Amino acid sequence: MARQGTPDVLDPAPVADAAGRAPTVAPDGGATLLRWAARMRAEQPAWRDDAGNVHVFRHADVQRILADPAVFSSDTVGRLSGGERQAPRGTLLLLDPPMHGKMRRLVSKAFTPGLIAGLEPWITELTGGLLDRAPADRFDLVDTLANPLPVTVIARMLGVPTADRDLFQGWADQLLSTDPEDPESVRRMEETAVTISSYLQGFIEDRRSRPQSDLLGTLVAAELDGERLEDEDITSFATLLLLAGHITTSVLLGNTLMCLDGDEELFARVRQDRSLIPAVLEETLRLRPPFTRIERVTTEDTTLAGLDVAANTLVHLWLLSANRDETVFEAPDAFRPERTNARQAAFGHGIHYCIGAPLARLEGRIALEALLDRYTRIGVDPEARLSWHGTNVFGARHLPLCVERA
Repeated sequence: MARQGTPDVLDPAPVADAAGRAPTVAPDGGATLLRWAARMRAEQPAWRDDAGNVHVFRHADVQRILADPAVFSSDTVGRLSGGERQAPRGTLLLLDPPMHGKMRRLVSKAFTPGLIAGLEPWITELTGGLLDRAPADRFDLVDTLANPLPVTVIARMLGVPTADRDLFQGWADQLLSTDPEDPESVRRMEETAVTISSYLQGFIEDRRSRPQSDLLGTLVAAELDGERLEDEDITSFATLLLLAGHITTSVLLGNTLMCLDGDEELFARVRQDRSLIPAVLEETLRLRPPFTRIERVTTEDTTLAGLDVAANTLVHLWLLSANRDETVFEAPDAFRPERTNARQAAFGHGIHYCIGAPLARLEGRIALEALLDRYTRIGVDPEARLSWHGTNVFGARHLPLCVERA
């Protein structure tokens, strides 16, 4: 693909920037980052940056770490603060066994296959309504569909007014723009978290007096080890769902159209045979995963790809790099929906495999089917200069489309 940020030829790239940090997705859409990751897989599969953090790039190492929560803890908050701070129990991504298993079993009640499948008619209707308001010949996919669709679904699942989706969208944008190295950015993120908690508090109190079957009601009524969840536990999970659930689907939709853009033959095949859509989504997740990396912290001294790593070291697992590992995926930079190897790591692996993955896939399928139903031609505006998310989200902030109605 010729579009900026999706290089087919990997030219030599620097090991890191002058400050010894990994490249970011912005400003070139990940072109530099992808070249850097390919070089690191070949030359430094485990790399220690100037801050002392370790980065791993190969598929086998990423999978090994994700499968071993005893040595590679998800509790980055507690371990890196020396135990002075603890993540709320609702922050599934930061929990270790056994608490992780208990909390996940509780939350999973809202993500059963039957409940997710039951959302399909409503999500289909919602998608149609959003596209009904789109201009006839060109529109921004993100503003029109990719953002409001998952945010509205999350609001409904939680049991808060779907009319408040603009509030949710604003909070998600603020959380996603956080730069952990900028104190002012971190301060704004903390203020946003307080605002979200204040908003949800009224709904939590309402569920305590009037039980309901939505996700907030389920969490309010739940018990762990004979104790009810604290309000902070509930709001932390709702915030996680808002951020991760929203961005996963939003970026998946945009990235899918970017992967299909310009390949008229493949677009025509998918339009003719909708059974190809799941494979298209899966290959998009491999080639352009929504999140470039995730983190773990070592609980003991260990070795990664020949590099000695001390206990309590932060480890960055580059999902984007693992998904393009030449030893696992043939022609890894090519978009090939017909691949039989489905070992892509976009949704993680092991006990922390993304609980919302089936919902993201469902939303992606419904949205792509609706677009194909309505338009005979769909293309990314060739005159648009795309802007990109920050350090850890692999996708465009906006995606202007040129379309022709069916």
